[in-house]
Amino acid sequence: MDCAKSAKNTISVLNHAVGRSIVGRIFRLEGSGHEKAIPNSYFLTEVRAGITTFFTMAYIISVNALVLTDSGGTCVCTDAKDPTCASDPNYNACLNAVNRDLITATSAISCLASVMFGLFTNLPVAFAPGMGLNAYFAYQVVGYHGTGPVPYRLALAAVFIEGFIFVFLALIGMRQWLVKLLPTSIKIASAVGIGLFLAEIGLSGSAGIGAISGDTTNPVTIAGCPAEFIDATTGACTSHQMRSISMWIGILCGGILTAFLMCYRVKSAIIIGILVVSIISWPRSTSFTYFPHTPEGDDLFDFFKNVVTFHPIQNTLNAIDWNIGAAPGQFALALFTFLYVDIIDCTGTLYSMARYAGVVDKETGDFPRSTIAYCTDAFSISIGALFGTSSVTAFIESGAGIAEGGKTGLTAVTTGLCFFISIFFAPIFASIPPWATGCTLILVGCMMMRQVVSINWKYIGDAVPAFVTLLFIPFSYSIAYGVIAGLMTYIILNGLTYLVKLVTRGHIVPDDYDNKEYWTYKPSGELPWFIRGLSGPREIFRPTEKSYVNKHTSPPDSSGSLSSFDRQLIPESMQKPEPVVIQHYKY
Repeated sequence: MDCAKSAKNTISVLNHAVGRSIVGRIFRLEGSGHEKAIPNSYFLTEVRAGITTFFTMAYIISVNALVLTDSGGTCVCTDAKDPTCASDPNYNACLNAVNRDLITATSAISCLASVMFGLFTNLPVAFAPGMGLNAYFAYQVVGYHGTGPVPYRLALAAVFIEGFIFVFLALIGMRQWLVKLLPTSIKIASAVGIGLFLAEIGLSGSAGIGAISGDTTNPVTIAGCPAEFIDATTGACTSHQMRSISMWIGILCGGILTAFLMCYRVKSAIIIGILVVSIISWPRSTSFTYFPHTPEGDDLFDFFKNVVTFHPIQNTLNAIDWNIGAAPGQFALALFTFLYVDIIDCTGTLYSMARYAGVVDKETGDFPRSTIAYCTDAFSISIGALFGTSSVTAFIESGAGIAEGGKTGLTAVTTGLCFFISIFFAPIFASIPPWATGCTLILVGCMMMRQVVSINWKYIGDAVPAFVTLLFIPFSYSIAYGVIAGLMTYIILNGLTYLVKLVTRGHIVPDDYDNKEYWTYKPSGELPWFIRGLSGPREIFRPTEKSYVNKHTSPPDSSGSLSSFDRQLIPESMQKPEPVVIQHYKY
């Protein structure tokens, strides 16, 4: 009892001491004396929250490296008979070196981005290379072992440019405003489709458990056979399907065990599953070892035995190629997709985490230092490209740290410092086999699928475009094509129904039109400052005024009724909601 009381007193003394220090004032901890000190924010609580966040997202170190290594990185395949160089020992040795570089790069950029974000924004959100975009980068843009339309070095240029475009969009206030222009169902379906995409990768053999494959007859078929029964040309199993020991270890220990731990909300469930599968796969005396007695296996095992060492980034550091003319069309498509997905993903995650942390302003719908937050994210993307990784984004796993009591940027800084420590354990993270992380991708995809219930399935004009989006992303193996297919379907379908309604003066409308999700080219909220400035210099700083508007429409006319334009757009059941008073800038 005395020991517990003594420990509690020690913790309290330490919390108050740090709170009164310069660290306390920087992060506005309770007791710091700062005029905007955050209530119930204590040093040790923030540290514990940061460590919790790290353990919930530490899987990204090995998973991101494995996924990006599948692109081939800076390795060059010159075998005309085998365009993937899958059986070339020299090429595979190069891939091992690239994988080690990417492990260091992932840890380094996660450290740098999280620390910068915590210091500049004082928000408990951690950053790392994003899942989904790394898969799109590796398998669609660059292609497996460089067989795609854009070389690895040129794809890094697209990521680098994307970061500076984000800086520009953040500074002029366009980033969050652009998100509002996109149909909600398409935005939700994009996230769901990315989840299915990740699950598909987790089931494949290149970066997953190898449960599915394909051949010349069936695009997707059952697999899971030992390596000696895999066709070298098609990658399909010739026999012994579902008899791979490594696959079943991945399913049982990496999938079932992890899901079981998640049932009890174990914070480090994902990393525990990965470690269990990895430890089982490390002994060289087994038939499913990750270190077989081959030249490649010997090289992997020699690096693994170092345990603690620093591996400098040698192949992927500053590997950007600026020869955009080599593939201008595909480069532009990749850049657009990186922009689109990052705008939705990071902006949505930041808002979600800020709301979860309780710092979103109820009147403006914004959170403190949002512009700095977006700029920090953007600079992290460009720096990550210099390290050789795909786009960096905010991680939803930050919610685990917030749930542990994290309220300030000290949580993010702590997570960043944990990533810094992980740099020196590169041999461990480089020795995690793909079947250890395959079920992680499937489970992450499962968690992203939960958003599917938020799609408006009641109206066919919203449901079909959303379904096309989430269907095309995994089956076309491309986020870009899925989003484009969904947007085109939305524009054509809803454009035709609107024209029919316009021509018939509202007499012919779909039966379920009242359930239509409202969309307008004039989203609610404050316009970007430069657009307000087009109406005159005074509009930029025009004070807010109170007006009666409803949550679905533009402001009513002087008689209190809706305009004829709004009446054509808005279902009758939505035209007479109770008016509320809000603050807005005049368009």
